[in-house]
Amino acid sequence: MASAKLTPLGLAVLELLHEKPMHPYEMASLMRERYVSTRVNVKAGSLYHTVERLQRSGFIEVVDTQRDGRRPERTVYGMTQAGLDEFNQRGRELLGDLVEEFPAYLSGLAVIDELGKETSLIELEHRITRLRAAVAADQAVLERLAEDHTPPIYWLDWKYKCDQRKFELEWTERLHEDLESGRIPFQDCEQPKLTLITQEDDDERKTS
Repeated sequence: MASAKLTPLGLAVLELLHEKPMHPYEMASLMRERYVSTRVNVKAGSLYHTVERLQRSGFIEVVDTQRDGRRPERTVYGMTQAGLDEFNQRGRELLGDLVEEFPAYLSGLAVIDELGKETSLIELEHRITRLRAAVAADQAVLERLAEDHTPPIYWLDWKYKCDQRKFELEWTERLHEDLESGRIPFQDCEQPKLTLITQEDDDERKTS
């Protein structure tokens, strides 16, 4: 039952507390620096809510309070043994288990024939443009991580996301070419017309 309480953001918090105790403001800063937002929806309000929930669940505890000048006092949290156990269990599940996911892009691909050639090609061009920009931005980040000599094991999640986006771009470019050239033809099939079954038809079917 406890594992259901550990959300992706909760897991990210415990991941940071593996390194050392810290306050939520430091957590938020490190999450931005490490691009945690590529895998977790990180917002200030949700982060503080998650920290409170982890504390109520016994996964983290207050270990210190800090005051920097006139700034408000900051509460420093550390991970408990229960939190470590839960973190390890959930981490093993996420790494080893296969989970069925439902990307929105798949639903878009499923309706291409119904949208028609012109509309589909225009929308795919929009997607390709956005993906190219994202891939270029990814590459800049990867180069900076390499220059900073950040150990690769600390950004495997980011590398996976970059490779996934690059694959989607290449796949979508090929799809656009195949649709535009006709290698993948649109069916242009009319929907079958529905006819009413008359009483005579129904009687005939019953006696045949």
